[in-house]
Amino acid sequence: MNAAQLPPVAPEVTATLVEDLSPRLRKRLDAAVTKLGARPTHRDGDTLTIAVDDETELRLHAPGGVVATADAITCGCLLAPACVHRAAAACAAPTADPAPPELADRPTRAVSEPFPEPASGTDPAPTADSSPEVAGPDQRAAADALWSAGAAVLEAGVDGAGAVTQSALLRAAHTARIRHLPRAAGAALSVVTLLRAARAGDPSYRTADLVTALAELLGTAHRVGTASGAELAAVRGRVRRPYSPDGSLRLYGLFTEPVVTDSGHGGVRTWVAGSDGRLCTVGDVAPGGVGRALGVADRAVRLGDSALTHRELGRAGLAVSGATVSPDGRLGAGKGVKAVTAGGAAWTEPPLAALWETPLSEQSARALRSTSRYADPDGGGSDLLFLDVELLGAVREPGGTCLLALCEGGIPVRLTVADDDPALAHRDNLMLLATAPGTRLRIIGRLVPALHPRLTLLACSHPTGEGRIDLGLDRLRRADLPDPAAPVHTAPSQPGESGAHSPLYLLERRVEQTVAAGRAALGMLGDVTAETRRIRRAGLPTAAGLLTALCASAAQRERDLFGRLLPADTDGFATYWLAAARYTAAVAEALCVAAWDPAHEGPAEAPSDPDHEPGPAVTRTAQHRWARARFPSCPSYPSTQSR
Repeated sequence: MNAAQLPPVAPEVTATLVEDLSPRLRKRLDAAVTKLGARPTHRDGDTLTIAVDDETELRLHAPGGVVATADAITCGCLLAPACVHRAAAACAAPTADPAPPELADRPTRAVSEPFPEPASGTDPAPTADSSPEVAGPDQRAAADALWSAGAAVLEAGVDGAGAVTQSALLRAAHTARIRHLPRAAGAALSVVTLLRAARAGDPSYRTADLVTALAELLGTAHRVGTASGAELAAVRGRVRRPYSPDGSLRLYGLFTEPVVTDSGHGGVRTWVAGSDGRLCTVGDVAPGGVGRALGVADRAVRLGDSALTHRELGRAGLAVSGATVSPDGRLGAGKGVKAVTAGGAAWTEPPLAALWETPLSEQSARALRSTSRYADPDGGGSDLLFLDVELLGAVREPGGTCLLALCEGGIPVRLTVADDDPALAHRDNLMLLATAPGTRLRIIGRLVPALHPRLTLLACSHPTGEGRIDLGLDRLRRADLPDPAAPVHTAPSQPGESGAHSPLYLLERRVEQTVAAGRAALGMLGDVTAETRRIRRAGLPTAAGLLTALCASAAQRERDLFGRLLPADTDGFATYWLAAARYTAAVAEALCVAAWDPAHEGPAEAPSDPDHEPGPAVTRTAQHRWARARFPSCPSYPSTQSR
C-alpha cells in the first residue's frame, strides 16, 4: 500500500484522531504508520479496507472521495475506537484540501454574490470593498498557534517531525481556516505534505521546497498580528479566486501548454494577449494526469460560444464581452460571458510583437516578482519571458543536458524542459533543437530563478519561419531543422554562479540544515568565524551577522539554579531562522535580476531600492543602510524580544 491508494483525509479528522490517543500510543504512532503502509488494501465503492492482520480490518469510508469525519474510519481490533490503527491510517493518507482550486478556471460564485456570513464567534471575512484595520483576537490566536506549530518543526527537523508534530500543524491549519486565514492554513498543509514526502523518501522531494513553505508559514503567521488594512487582506488570503468584470476584450492567441500536477490532475492552459499586451489564460484542468492533458488540447474551449479547441485558440483569437478576470489573469467562464471566434496575429505582428520589444531587464524583473518564493498570491503578473535567441547547442550540467542560446545583449540563456514526462513532447523537441546550432528563433519561456539566466522552454517559432510550435504538444521533425550536425558546448562561466563569486550558499545551507536535522544539529557546529569572515569579504555583512546570530541562538541553552537545562527558546530561534531564510531569498532574487541585465556591472554605491543587495564594492556603511531598508525590524540581525 502507498499513500496514493488511500482516500484524502480532512485535516481536522487526522488531528482529532491523534489528539485522542494516549501518550503511550502516540509514541508508537510513527511505527504504526510505517507498518500499515506494508499491508494489503481492497477497495469496494467508496470504502477502502486495509488488512491490519489476519483477523483485523481497518475501513475508510470516503463518500465523495474524501474522509470527512472521524467516524468514517473504523477498526475491528479490541482497542477500537481508541486504537492506534485509525490514527495511523489518517496520518498515512494524503491531506484533503478543504477548499480545492477551481479546476476549470471559472468562478464558482457570481461576481456580485456576497460572501457568506461567518460562524458565530469568528472574525468577519474580508471582502474586496471593506477590510478590518487590524486582525481580531481569534485570528491572532490562530496565527500564534500556527507559529508555535511551525517553530516545533524547526526544533525537531524532518526526522523528528513525526505524526504527532504533523497533527499539531493540521489542527492549527483547520483553526486558521475557520478564522478566515486561508493563506496561512494553506502554507501549513504544504508543510505537512512536504514533511510526509521527506520522511517517505519521495524522490521528488527537495529541501528547498520545505524551506520555502515553512518560511511562508512563519512569515504569514507573524504578519497577521502586525498588518492592517490592505496588507492584512493580502496576508489573510482568499479561499476562492476572485473574479471581477472587465467589459469587452479582444484577445490574440499565443500558445498552449500542457499542465500535469503531482496530485494527479491534468489539462491544458492557453495563453492569450489583449490589445494592450496584457496576458490572460484559459484553462481546463481536472483529475486525469498526462493522458487527460493530451486529450483536452483538442477539446473546445470553455468560454462563451466559441467552438475553438485549445490548440486552435493558441493560434487564433477571441472577441469576448462581459469578461471576468482574476488578479492572476485567468478568464472566467460564467453564464454572462460571451465569446466568438476572431482572427489571430503572428508573433511578428502587432499587438503581439510588442511583447518581444520590451527590454529584457524589465521582463525578467516582472517575471521574478511573479515567481518570487513569497509573492502575494493576488499580486498578478506573469512569469513568461519573450526572447529572440540564437541556438548554440547542448550544454552538459550536473542535473542533465539543456539547450544553450544567446539572446539580447550577448547574454547566454539555458533552456530546459518544462516537464520530463515522456508522453509529452518537451524533451524530444529540446534535444532536436540542440542539434541545430545557429538557428534563430523567437521563443516564449518561463523564468527559473537562478544565479544565471535560465528558462523552461514552452513555445517557439517554427525553424522554417512559418507558424509556431507548442513544445509540449507539437512534435518537431528532423526535416524541420536546417543542419543535423551540432557540437556540444561547455557551459560558460556565469557571474555569481560559483561559490567563489557568491558565498551566500554558506548561509543557505545552514537554513536548510536546520529544516533537515533540527535546531540541535545547528547548535553543535561550534565556531563559524571562518564562514562569516568569508561572507564579509564578499561584501555581505548582513548575511554574516545572520549566520552568527542563528548559530548562537541554536546553541544557547540556559540552566536553572540546580543546573538543569531549561526549555530551549523555540520562538527566538524561529525568528532568527525566518530572517535568514527571507534574507537569502531576497538576495538570490536580486542576483537573478542582475544576471538578466546586460548593462549590470555591479553597483558602485548603495542602491536606493532596498530589494537589491549591494555588491562587494559597496562600503560597510552602505551595506547596513541597505539592510535597514530591506529589513526595518532587524538593523543587523533580528531581535529575539519580539516577532
